[in-house]
Amino acid sequence: MNIQARKLILIEEFLRISDENLITKIESFIKQEKKASLEKSLNPMSINEFNEMIDQAKRDSEAGRVISHQELKKKVKSWK
Repeated sequence: MNIQARKLILIEEFLRISDENLITKIESFIKQEKKASLEKSLNPMSINEFNEMIDQAKRDSEAGRVISHQELKKKVKSWK
């Protein structure tokens, strides 16, 4: 049985549940699993990478490759 068929069976079973406590437990389980999966995919940067980003930001600032807070706010508004 492939994953799509299994999902459909699971959905059908879920739709038959009338116990609110069980639904709450399933919701909680799904949230926990999604969080755990996300945390596994995160890779913290090394101190060297962090320091290099700081150095690059300083070089950008010294070279004038910056924009003001107000300019950034205007750009963000245009994204909507």
